[in-house]
Amino acid sequence: MEAPRRLRRTAAPKLESHLGYWLRRVSNQVSGAFVRALQTRHTSVAEWVVMCQLQERPGITPAELAGRLDLTRGAVSKVIDKLEAKRWVAHSTKPEDGRVQLMSLTRQGSRILPELAEIADQNDREFFEGLDANEKAALRRLLGKLVEFHQIRNVPTQ
Repeated sequence: MEAPRRLRRTAAPKLESHLGYWLRRVSNQVSGAFVRALQTRHTSVAEWVVMCQLQERPGITPAELAGRLDLTRGAVSKVIDKLEAKRWVAHSTKPEDGRVQLMSLTRQGSRILPELAEIADQNDREFFEGLDANEKAALRRLLGKLVEFHQIRNVPTQ
């Protein structure tokens, strides 16, 4: 009977050798600052993302919205309820089928969205000011390549 082989123990690589470590470190800071900045407008990232989707696709149904964001209908419903309470989003019914709700931004929502977008833009400027235009474009391209390669479809809402 052959003696079992002993696995040779090697030292674990340094934390800093992992790309995921660096991505997470930067992502936590960028997203944390964005969350705090949106809180000054009493808005969440999920609300901002939903409003952006509604601007791009007025008349989208909650089910379609949930599918686009890879969220449950219940989660989307909670966000929509908050936006309706702020009067930033309204729903109407589909003329040919009164059971189908169509979501869209209100006039007030359309006015506030550029202010929220400026918060996002400012956050990006502050965090990525250490990169020149070519480096930013390269980073965007590489991250986009990873998104496509791994077929990442969900949109971050937290």
